Amino acid sequence: MIIDLPQTTTSQINKRLVQARKDFGVVTLGRVMTLVIDATDANVEDAIDTANVASREHPCRIIVVAPHEGDDDCLHAELRVGGDAGASEVVVLRPSRVQAEHGDTLVMPLLLPDVPIVAWWPGNVPADAASTGIGRMASRRITDSKEDPDPNTTLTTLGRHYQPGDTDLAWTRVTRWRALLASALEQVADQNVLKARLHGDTGSPSILLLGAWLQRALGCEFEATYDKDATGLLSIVLETPSGEISIARPDALNAVLSQPGQPDHIIALPPRSLGDCLAEELRRLDDDPIYGEALLQLLAINDGKECAS
Repeated sequence: MIIDLPQTTTSQINKRLVQARKDFGVVTLGRVMTLVIDATDANVEDAIDTANVASREHPCRIIVVAPHEGDDDCLHAELRVGGDAGASEVVVLRPSRVQAEHGDTLVMPLLLPDVPIVAWWPGNVPADAASTGIGRMASRRITDSKEDPDPNTTLTTLGRHYQPGDTDLAWTRVTRWRALLASALEQVADQNVLKARLHGDTGSPSILLLGAWLQRALGCEFEATYDKDATGLLSIVLETPSGEISIARPDALNAVLSQPGQPDHIIALPPRSLGDCLAEELRRLDDDPIYGEALLQLLAINDGKECAS
């Protein structure tokens, strides 16, 4: 059910939430966090749908800040409960652009007490998420550089402003690739990796982060090549003295794992949905130091290129 609240206040929103629980029997026990979504310049309905998917694993209160384009300097809102809210309750705040500049002030009265706060930016990636009003309140800050027109520059900026608790869904999308590589490398006699070769969609931030992680973890070179027609990561090859370890996913669904001295293995490796990636990040409310190391390694690589030029 969707309850519209035009020209309202956060106090009135809280009262209406309490009333909705009485009227519709909405259960609020067991909420494990507050998920705050800064949906400025993002598709609001897509963001809510994705958060609802993640909320089935992590029941939470979802607060969406989505500025309206009207001339009035009023706060409009809507509450979503029941089937329109997944396993959560959704509060959609539609402030004016001026009010949205103080998103933390809008959100604070609606936070659940004594539970962690996670912030997610499904649209434009803030240069310094931790310094934004919403970011300062959150223990975890999730960005998504996938749709950015210049992901390398965006990731470099994120690296310059990195704070523990930051993460990006471009990193989450390659979790299974990282796990498969680590497992395959453990089975090789000589684990000295000479070079890593990655191939996939043009400008993929996931490829950039994965390559930087491999370079930092294995001390090897990495080479990235791109296919403008690809829609994701297609292959990774690790060159070792024992032979090549490769994971190739030509059909974007199943991967072929090749290892020296072993038969090839076919592994299901479909693209991950946005809801799955968000749910994974909500499982951990502490820092992800491996992401931080990969991001800072990419920053060092790019800074080195600037110095060389």
